[in-house]
Amino acid sequence: MFPTHTLESAPAASRRLMEATAKHLGHVPPTMARLAESPEMLSTFLRASGTFEASTLDPVAQEVLVMTIAVRNGCSVCIAMHAPRLDAGIARALIDGDPLADDRLEAVRTFTLQLLASTGAASEEQVSAFLAHGYTRRNALEVVLGIGTYTMSTFANRLVESAVSER
Repeated sequence: MFPTHTLESAPAASRRLMEATAKHLGHVPPTMARLAESPEMLSTFLRASGTFEASTLDPVAQEVLVMTIAVRNGCSVCIAMHAPRLDAGIARALIDGDPLADDRLEAVRTFTLQLLASTGAASEEQVSAFLAHGYTRRNALEVVLGIGTYTMSTFANRLVESAVSER
């Protein structure tokens, strides 16, 4: 149902996005080539992920958040793409759903799961516990940004992976 687009087959508005992705990553991952079916989806994801990457959360905390969402949402594409960006022990714990040995990173995992479970209605105690690990109110909102970005990504990836066709 979702073709793996090439630069020639993609909608015109997706082509420059695919070219930029290829330049950034060295290739266009097959899932992104399928997301190209909707230039709006591809563009929104790329902008949102770029904004999240520019947030004040450190890169390891960002990857912990992404992996937490990917595992929760069962996105094998995201797990495969993001696990190698982490220490193998951290990645394994996240995949297995185990608490992380690093308390600061565990705070990100826990807070992310709490926000997902409460659809953002974290208690004062939950926010305070996150802040107690050296994070800021800004970081708490950046966790929400990451949740939005990677929930969109995992849902779209799962959709295009479950209904694939080749051109």
